[in-house]
Amino acid sequence: MIFISNTISLNDSEVEISAIRAQGAGGQNVNKVSSAIHLRFDIHASSLSDVIKQRLLDSKDSRITKEGVLIIKAQQFRTQERNRIDALERLQSFIIKATHVNKTRKATKPSRNAKRKRVDQKTQRGKTKALRGKVDF
Repeated sequence: MIFISNTISLNDSEVEISAIRAQGAGGQNVNKVSSAIHLRFDIHASSLSDVIKQRLLDSKDSRITKEGVLIIKAQQFRTQERNRIDALERLQSFIIKATHVNKTRKATKPSRNAKRKRVDQKTQRGKTKALRGKVDF
C-alpha cells in the first residue's frame, strides 16, 4: 500500500516500477548496474476519485502521455532503492498538488479613507519637491 495522504492511498499493483540503466556520466558502474527507476502510473486505471483523476489529466505536465500514463524517471541517486523512494515521493507530491484547491480571489476596492490618505501624501510630496526649486532674492 502506498500512502499519499490521510485519505488517499494507492494499491501497489497500480504503480509499475522497473529498474533501468541510468544515463550520463558515471564510469564503469553506470554500464553495469541498473540503478535508475522507471515508474509508470496509469491515471485512468487508478483507484483515485474521478475529481482527482480529472485534475491530474488536466495538468499541463509533460510527464503524462496521451493515454493518461504518468511516467517518472528517477536516476539522481546511486542506489536503486534510493531512486525507488525518490520516484514514489515525486508521485506522492504530484498527486497531493492535484488535490490542493486554491482559494477563489475576492475582488476588493480601497476604502475612501485609504484613497484620501494617498492623495494627501501625493500633495505633501509635491509641496516638498516644489520647495527644492531656485530661490529668488
